[in-house]
Amino acid sequence: MPHRKQAIIDFLQCEFAPSLKNCTIKEVGQQTATLIWHVTEQDLRPGNTISGPTMMTLADFALYVAILGEIGIVGLAVTTNMNINFLRKPEANKDLIGECRLLKVGKSIIYGEVLVYSAGVDEPVAHITGSYSIPPKRH
Repeated sequence: MPHRKQAIIDFLQCEFAPSLKNCTIKEVGQQTATLIWHVTEQDLRPGNTISGPTMMTLADFALYVAILGEIGIVGLAVTTNMNINFLRKPEANKDLIGECRLLKVGKSIIYGEVLVYSAGVDEPVAHITGSYSIPPKRH
């Protein structure tokens, strides 16, 4: 699967380079992806915790990467729904790890979940579910 990961990175560097600014794609597997969000001060909110939008961004990106790994490079796959449950306070001095698993891969909709962890901590800080719309193939 290393070629799949590199193909996704190459695509993102060409078409959406800012997505890789604070994020590293660690692994892309069969219907899975693991990403690392490198937390900076811009990701923090009052209370010395990581903001919800940062966790949502990581989850959305992890879903996108897992989908590209599963169906190939489809740049126009778009988010149709996201839901987040905050489980515990993330540690502000640690990067975030997003572990995505695709649960249903259909022809037009893909549904998955992402567990977000503070690096080095066993319990997740958030659970996110989301779906993506896949554009129809043109002949």
